[in-house]
Amino acid sequence: MIRSLIISCLLASPVMAGTVASTAIDSFNAICFKAGQTAAEARMRMEARAGSPLPFDLTFWDKTLQPAPDTPPKIERRCEVRFDGDHTDTAIAALRKQMATPPVFGFAIDLPDTHAEASGTALIEGRELLRGRVAVVHVGTRDGQTFMAVDRLPRGWEGG
Repeated sequence: MIRSLIISCLLASPVMAGTVASTAIDSFNAICFKAGQTAAEARMRMEARAGSPLPFDLTFWDKTLQPAPDTPPKIERRCEVRFDGDHTDTAIAALRKQMATPPVFGFAIDLPDTHAEASGTALIEGRELLRGRVAVVHVGTRDGQTFMAVDRLPRGWEGG
């Protein structure tokens, strides 16, 4: 009995340690703010943390590293996770904590014209980054899911 319990614990996926929501939120905060990763690398890192297949939806692209057709022209990078239920309060609290952890994730600025609050938005905020870049963090609900997203805009984004 004890042996089978130990084997079951060893074979359990990382998701079993917490809920899908906490796993998605933790994975977003650990991976989505890291620059210099391809979509495959981001997915691999998420799967290493959360299990494979991912227990949540992931959208990731970085036009500075590889082509990303059919994506918004003024956004160079996006990382978004989506998971069932309304967990916006928990997601916002974790996101705020992550953004305040050194190195601090920029400082709040007016929202760029590339983004706007939408139905279901719980938080949307522009952040000024190093080297003239800007990021937008967005948390909300759509279609019965919570989403957390961070978009990075290139230097000169305000110029069109």
